[in-house]
Amino acid sequence: MNATPEVLAVLDDLLAAAAPDDRGALWQLDRQGRELDANLVRLPPGAEVGEHQEDVLDVLLVVLAGGGRLVPGDGGTPLTLTPTTATWLPRTSRRSLTAGPDGLAYLTVHRRRPGLAIKPAVSVREGGEAPCALDRVCPECGRMSQESAPVYCGACGERFPDR
Repeated sequence: MNATPEVLAVLDDLLAAAAPDDRGALWQLDRQGRELDANLVRLPPGAEVGEHQEDVLDVLLVVLAGGGRLVPGDGGTPLTLTPTTATWLPRTSRRSLTAGPDGLAYLTVHRRRPGLAIKPAVSVREGGEAPCALDRVCPECGRMSQESAPVYCGACGERFPDR
């Protein structure tokens, strides 16, 4: 059976319909059987996505509106982000983002993340329960961080509460 192409979203319409204080993931690719993930993310003026690293996937970041800068975690030269800028974020690269005075709206695209499996840290034979990992689940997008005490979500950039 052949799959059928379809329009999933008109990103300009989604950005125009968002409330002024909406931030984080405004849209996510959600089709079953897909091999890609994509997110439309918006940051208000001056907002930041703290330094983080994606260890498994390369990410393509395409700026749709506003602007800002991406600072490599290795101390490299900050990259200016403007509308229509396409930036490659290679896996294992550390980086942070800061929205400019007009905010920043961008699309990220990457290979679909493998499903996360939470394994108990304690063997069943030893008794007890596995530690709770809910403090590693992003309240905005629901993804689990691979970091033990994340400050920002590596998927949507939302700050974890009380950190």
